Amino acid sequence: MLAHILDRLIGLSVEEVIFITGHLGEQVEAWAATSCPFPCRFVIQRELRGQAPAIALTRELITHPMLIIFADTIFDADLSGLENLDADGLLFVREVDDPRRFGVAVVEDDLITRLVEKPPEPVSNLAVVGVYYVTRPNDLFAAIDHIVARDQRVGGEFYLADALQEMIVRGARFRVGPTPLWADCGTIEAVLETNATLLGRSGNDIRGTIGSGVTLIPPVFVGEGAMIEQSTIGPFASIGAGTKISRSDIAMSIVGGHCEIHESAIRDSLIGERTQVRGARGNLNVSDHGQVTLE
Repeated sequence: MLAHILDRLIGLSVEEVIFITGHLGEQVEAWAATSCPFPCRFVIQRELRGQAPAIALTRELITHPMLIIFADTIFDADLSGLENLDADGLLFVREVDDPRRFGVAVVEDDLITRLVEKPPEPVSNLAVVGVYYVTRPNDLFAAIDHIVARDQRVGGEFYLADALQEMIVRGARFRVGPTPLWADCGTIEAVLETNATLLGRSGNDIRGTIGSGVTLIPPVFVGEGAMIEQSTIGPFASIGAGTKISRSDIAMSIVGGHCEIHESAIRDSLIGERTQVRGARGNLNVSDHGQVTLE
């Protein structure tokens, strides 16, 4: 997910990426050390009080306009031209059927007049997708301090939407931008659906070795160094780098890197990295370094 998000920043004037992490943050740091295309630093959120306090942890590191991206969604949006924005910020939005689940924006004359986090009654169908551009970060940090000081919580947490709304009350002008793709990745089912959407847009991408007796049903992704023999892969299957598959059928699934899968038939499955699977059938969800053997 982080790789997809950072790919969308390539070509922009990105000075630095700051990752806000918590539990298992060392995994993010290890990944970023070899895979992040930008200079990066890390901030740890030790007390989980919500989005706004997490962002406030970066106040000593931010001196320029900031792009805030929540890492639990994959999105498409036109991020070019942000430096020439004629406002104090821009929030990316998408129309939704049930706005009660999201933070939403009320827009009049191309400007946001109101932001509401998870409104009990619909006030707008424009959900804010978790991508925010703010030109004056110090004003945002001051607004976060304000909502924390008056204990303005929703469900026990301090939300970024309330801090941005405080900025609007103080005179800030925010515009909205469209989001052609907004794919949630909060559950296993959502991750698999998002993977299928992305594969459907990109088609086959084969970087590994396809041996004898292999049938590929598009769309399929096969990572570098992967080896597949006597198997059927696809549709909507992603195979990680260095993974070895033989005598198996894999569809509607994501298989992590450096796995070994033999004599199995799985679909709608999420297989973590460096996992060994033999003799499995049906739906299978396994974390990293797992081992599943069925006789």
